[in-house]
Amino acid sequence: MRNAQGTFQPRWEPLARVFDELLKHDSDLGASLALTVDGEFVLDLWGGYRDEARAEPWQSDTLTHVWSTTKTMTALAALLLAERGELDLDAPVCRYWPEFAANGKSQVLVRHLLGHTSGVSGWEQPVTMQDLCDWERCTSLLAAQTPWWAPGSASGYHALNYGHLVGEVIRRITGRKTGAFLADEIAGPLGADFFIGLPPEADARVARVVPPPPLAVDFAAIDPASPMMRTLANPVADAAFSHRTDWCRADIGAANGHGNARSVARIQSIVACDGTLDGRRWLSPRTVARIFEPQARGVDLVLGVPLQMGIGYGLPMPELMPFIPDRRICFWGGWGGSLVVVDTERRMCMAYMMNRMAPGIVGGPNAAALVTALYAVD
Repeated sequence: MRNAQGTFQPRWEPLARVFDELLKHDSDLGASLALTVDGEFVLDLWGGYRDEARAEPWQSDTLTHVWSTTKTMTALAALLLAERGELDLDAPVCRYWPEFAANGKSQVLVRHLLGHTSGVSGWEQPVTMQDLCDWERCTSLLAAQTPWWAPGSASGYHALNYGHLVGEVIRRITGRKTGAFLADEIAGPLGADFFIGLPPEADARVARVVPPPPLAVDFAAIDPASPMMRTLANPVADAAFSHRTDWCRADIGAANGHGNARSVARIQSIVACDGTLDGRRWLSPRTVARIFEPQARGVDLVLGVPLQMGIGYGLPMPELMPFIPDRRICFWGGWGGSLVVVDTERRMCMAYMMNRMAPGIVGGPNAAALVTALYAVD
């Protein structure tokens, strides 16, 4: 390896070489890649640069902003509460958050939030990126509004409000926001360097994301009353906003997680290993199995592409991501290209995190090349 640093077992050299080539040919600026099998790292690589000036090399402990890969952490936190019997995934949200019952939402179930089928994929009232840092404002607005489609009938990607919706349920049960719960109950015990709400002491290790080209969305051509328009244009996501301290410190469980491939793979190995990691039973196989219960399959009302959503994760959908095998696999990724793939049949988890964002909302061409290389090893 000339461009990547780290370690890998010989079997996984083809995957390592693809990662090295991405760095060599400038497909990536800086990135990390990790793979676990049976909860053990068989590949842990990083390389490139933290900055566009190429003055700061990407280090083994470099963190970056992972956008919607954060949602897998928020979902796992909710599943842990379900495992403990504190959260019923089939219960109405208003059992835990009474105010949410307003305006026709009394039948919205917890799994509807986790599966992006609640009908509440965004805010009715105008909000800004800065407003997303205001927990009370965002959650109170969501509690007061009306669903935009019949809950449970279809998915509509909860792009920026997923963490406020699921997170308020977590907060009502535990008294802690998602970031604190994750730190106390999952990331901390696992020694995983992942944060929802970046602590000041980690600032110096962060590779700020390089924004992608503008989203290829012609908002003028979209019905202003559609879930797509209401979600993606309010607010229009601004990648550069993620550099701001108020955004980094906030609890935004849909989109502001900071970590690297090692920490993401470490945490999500709980799911890959059917709930047991480091000799500890985190989730029962029954709870893990709930992830794979389809909540919606078809063209997503917000993204306009075919999706199959389970509880908290995406499920294989060849029409969208043909490089992910149609097996007992769950996944999700972030705006610009980050991706985590969890294969419970092979007890395998691959995570890829990078700082230069590519076009697209979930995953990207580099992630596709890496997953293709992963499954070519057999």
